[in-house]
Amino acid sequence: MMVEVFKTNVNKRRQASMLLDAIHKAFGNHKANFDLDDCDRILRVQCDSGTLCAKSLISFLNDLGCRAEVLTD
Repeated sequence: MMVEVFKTNVNKRRQASMLLDAIHKAFGNHKANFDLDDCDRILRVQCDSGTLCAKSLISFLNDLGCRAEVLTD
């Protein structure tokens, strides 16, 4: 299992919900959720099988009008 955490510019629950639907459709083996109460408006993505490609996910989100970057420790 792989988990990646992203810092985003998403601040509306409706936008987050739309993005989650799109992520789940495009990346079928990924589970994602937002924590909009966190100051970094966190997106957590978990992949149970295969690999999680952060660059692909960031590019996908950019195409949907969302900025995202991998959150480092």
